[in-house]
Amino acid sequence: MILVARQVVTPARILAPGWLHLDGDRIVEVGEGAPPREPDADLGEATVVPGFVDLHVHGGGGASFDLGTADAAAVVADTHLAHGTTSMAASLVTDTPQRMADAVRELALLVQDGRLAGIHLEGPWLSPQRSGAHRPGSLTHPDPAAVRALLAAGDGAVRMVTLAPELPGGIEAVRQLTDAGVVAAIGHTDATYDESRAALDAGARLGTHLFNAMRPLHHRDPGPVGALLDSPVDVELIADGVHLHPAVLRMVFAAAPGRCVLVTDAMAAAGAPDGDYRLGPMAIEVRDGVARLADGTGTGAIAGSTLTMDAAVRFAVRTAGLPLLDVAHAASTAPARAWGLADVGALEADRRADLVVLDEDLCVVRTMRAGAWVSPSSLAVG
Repeated sequence: MILVARQVVTPARILAPGWLHLDGDRIVEVGEGAPPREPDADLGEATVVPGFVDLHVHGGGGASFDLGTADAAAVVADTHLAHGTTSMAASLVTDTPQRMADAVRELALLVQDGRLAGIHLEGPWLSPQRSGAHRPGSLTHPDPAAVRALLAAGDGAVRMVTLAPELPGGIEAVRQLTDAGVVAAIGHTDATYDESRAALDAGARLGTHLFNAMRPLHHRDPGPVGALLDSPVDVELIADGVHLHPAVLRMVFAAAPGRCVLVTDAMAAAGAPDGDYRLGPMAIEVRDGVARLADGTGTGAIAGSTLTMDAAVRFAVRTAGLPLLDVAHAASTAPARAWGLADVGALEADRRADLVVLDEDLCVVRTMRAGAWVSPSSLAVG
């Protein structure tokens, strides 16, 4: 199959016009100008970008990964696939050790059969001072046995763990995770710059939702934000206009070129109406599309987002004014690289045929996963 479009976004540049040669579930060739033969499909004025890769997703469509069931996972994945996400993590919030282990064990089955890219543990080793929407009473200090137990429950499916490195045992946990081939991410942390640097030196490779739920950047105390931006590691950004100001997005893209990773941090209300939900054990109220801890006042801590990746891309390009080439990299290529997902994340030869067709307003027209077009009524989990 050969597809042509007004624009095809590759890792190096935007081809205008561009074409893709697909064979089964693979990309064979990508080129600019006239294709080698008559195209099978002319996508007209569309822009084709690689399928989005989201490393931080808790839920969507009214369902959550913390339920630990295949049915719930299918609802979440289908919801985000309708918005262009073709590879995604199952993120779990802090809960009791037993409930977390049970969820990891069940979700690992979906990782093994390729429906999920991996599991991300956000907790329970987080700072009580920066707990956000995590239940403070369930937060603990990491110890080698507890880390081993959760990794063992996943049998290789746990690919990232967010933790606060300043906690007792935090640096040792970073080393333990790194030695196990798991991405150690700095987040929900009150660490100083020096404590954050120690974690990076020990192998931490990513910052979880930069700026949010971490000690603020100060010119005399740069904290984790300064340490992460001052190091060659990736940083997550939630581009929804709630978590970060557009100017902050522009600043971080300029300070960390090629290292920005767009994530949704979506909870169950993504792709669903306002209302009352749960994020793990915590009650959440969603009003005007903003998710907060339920406190009866509507001013509780931000509790994830209702974001989808296509909306994040639109916000980053249309509102923050960032170049589409850089934003597509942050939504697909950088997250795939961060997790070592060599098969996805870019429109280039030998990658899986995952792509998103966007209209002139950057809204999703169609999505292809593994060479097959999908639609809201017949989505493949992934």
